[in-house]
Parts: sequence; C-alpha cells; structure tokens
Amino acid sequence: MGPPTYPNGTGATAEPLPPDRYVRLPATAQRPTTLVRVSARPPHPRTRRLRAALAVSCAVLLVASGCSFGEPGPDPAGEPPILPTPSTSASRDGTGSEVVATVLAKGLRVPWGIAFLPDGGALVTERDSGRILQVGPESEPDGLRVTEVQTLAEVTAGGEGGLMGIAVSPDYQQDRTVFVYYTAERDNRIARLTLGEPPRPILTGIPKARTHNGGGLAFGPDGQLYASTGDAGDRNQAQDDKRLGGKILRITTDGEPAPGNPFPDSPVWSLGHRNVQGFTWTDGRMYAIEFGQSTWDEINVVEKGRNYGWPAVEGRSDDRRYVNPIVQWPTSDASCSGLAQAESVLATACLRGRRLWLVELTGTGTVLGQPRDLLTNQYGRLRAIAAAPDGSFWVSTSNHDGRGDPVAEDDRLLRLVFADGGAGRS
Repeated sequence: MGPPTYPNGTGATAEPLPPDRYVRLPATAQRPTTLVRVSARPPHPRTRRLRAALAVSCAVLLVASGCSFGEPGPDPAGEPPILPTPSTSASRDGTGSEVVATVLAKGLRVPWGIAFLPDGGALVTERDSGRILQVGPESEPDGLRVTEVQTLAEVTAGGEGGLMGIAVSPDYQQDRTVFVYYTAERDNRIARLTLGEPPRPILTGIPKARTHNGGGLAFGPDGQLYASTGDAGDRNQAQDDKRLGGKILRITTDGEPAPGNPFPDSPVWSLGHRNVQGFTWTDGRMYAIEFGQSTWDEINVVEKGRNYGWPAVEGRSDDRRYVNPIVQWPTSDASCSGLAQAESVLATACLRGRRLWLVELTGTGTVLGQPRDLLTNQYGRLRAIAAAPDGSFWVSTSNHDGRGDPVAEDDRLLRLVFADGGAGRS
C-alpha cells in the first residue's frame, strides 16, 4: 500500500448535452455488532462532548418548477434510536485502537446518499433502484426499521448513473422538502420534492454518461445548495465555465445561480474537477474528495472560482493556475466517494481502496500528522459516509455496484464509533 502524500512534502498517496441545454425492504434489518481491531491509532482525541457521549454510546448503542439552467444553523436532529448493547468486546494490545461497527441495515442495493431528518432517522438513496428509503429512528428487535418512502420513476439508472445525492432542507420541519440528484433519460438533474410526491426539476442539463456523473448534494453553511458534477467522459468541459460538467455548483433552492457566484449568471462555483462525489465543511472551509484517473486521488479545499486542474493535471503540480490538493493517494488505495467530518477530522469512504481514511486538520485547514486507514478490506467497497446527529459516522457498502464481491448481507449500512480517541464517536 502506497502512503498518501501532502503538499508540504511530509509524505504519508455518453454524449454530453450542449451548453445551451442547461435547460421494500423488509421492515427488519438485522444489525449485528462487532468490535473491529484497527491497525493504526486514529487522530488526536476529540472534545469533552464526544468523550461524555461515548460513555452513553457504549452502554446503549443506536439504537416548484425552476430554471432549466438552471450560516444556516446545524442540521436539526432528534434523539438517536436505541439499539442493544454490543454483544462482544475486544481488548487492546497497546498499539492500536478499536472501532465499534454496528450493522444498522442490510440487504440494500447500492446505497448512495445519506441525509438525516429532524427525528434522528435518515433518508438513504439506492442508485440503481431509484428508491428513497427511511432508516430509523424506530428500532425493531434486530435493528433499525427500514421503510421504502418512494421510488422515483424519473430515474434512468445505468453505469454510474441513477439516484444519487440527497439533501434535506434546513427548514424541513416547516417546508417538508428534500432535494435529489439523479440521472434522467438525457441528462443529470437536481429536483426538489415533498416525500411521496413527484420531483420537480430545478436544474437540468448536467451532462450524463456511463461514468463520471458526480452526484453529491448538500446544503452549505451559507444556506445555499451545492452539487458536484463529473466530466461525463468529456475531459475538456471541466475547464469550460460555460458548461456544467466537471464542476461544483452553487444554487438557490429554486435552482437559480446563488448570489455571489464567481461567474455571472452561472451556477458554477469551482471548475477543473474530474469527478467529485463527496464534499463537506468544517470551520467554514469546504473540502471535496476527487476521483483521479489512474495516478492520484485527492482531497481539495474548494474555494470560490478556483480551478482544480483537470484534465491538465492530476494530483500536485507546479502550475500556479491550479489549486493543489491537501492530500493525495494512489488510486489503488483510495478511489473514495463519500466525505464527512466530525469536528477537525475528515473521513473518506473508499471504493477501490475498500477502507476508510481519517485525516486530522489543524485550525488553519492544513493536514496534521498522517492519515490513518481503518476497516481495510473488512466490509468491501465503501461509498457513502455521513456524520450523524449523535457524532457517529454512518457508512454504506457498495458491493452490489458491479465492481464488488457481495456477501449475503450486502449492501449494508454501518454505524461507527471509536473506543478511544478520534472522530465518529457518539
């Protein structure tokens, strides 16, 4: 396994649309709990809040139509569901740490996006089926209740396309609105909907292909809706600020370019991306995980109007026109889809790398120490990751996506807490 590398040298690794076209699961999901020995100590211990909550966790574990071109408060959260106490334990050998991995749901098919509701449950998308599932907050004897909310007939799944990102409105308790990113017959698009009702597209014309469809969707600290798009196999459009492929977009809830965007009358926030699927914020900074082609995968600090180099560069370069990543890994060790944060720790869920990477950040947003890999080859391909309201991480497997080796329980939704130090403790 090759180590990640850093900018400071410390060492650690279809046809697109033209621009003018911007136009059941069973109720019971068994959930065995295991303590998994981790070979590397996670980054530095977190705050008193997480330490206090860990004691509780270890005792009781979780339980409009729009245009075709288209700091809110923290996400509201209810009480977490109550799950049984872990049935097994493991001792530490003094060189590693333990992470408690709880299976919240199983038998899913390519779960792609996770977004939490005010009641503590989560909405989970399935890429290929076009289903939106609700997981929890209700518990059943063997796990969290999994309910099919609806299936989006508008989704045209194929390759890496389908029903992907999902975001819950910051005002969900008042407007009952969620947003989805999905592949339609001719394009990728963003829509808003009230659960159980048809989606209303607010931004269309995002290029689609068998690969590189992007798909990330989340509200930023500024209250605007951010989406990540792929280059859809057309490398050059990543550098064209008039086209939506290979970008991070910033729009209003009506699909209009958000006020303050860097390009006039454009939803484009940053450019030069190959295929971003996961992004998050911490300390006011936006971070995104980037699929490289064959050499380097990256974590970047995403800033207004900046250019991240694809296809001119992959990974670090000396060309000052392009922003260098803060971390890069060989693609064989990463190929990460999801990105989440708990305080000053970023966590990535990796497909080809079949692991989780933890990256500790300083107060200025640089990397502290070396990233640590967790769960390597324990659960196969990992895709989505989200920080739950209780401070734990929810992670999905992606072994049914045509590139994995599924077992009987796949795909699974996991909940992770650490037995000492590090992020993702509840």
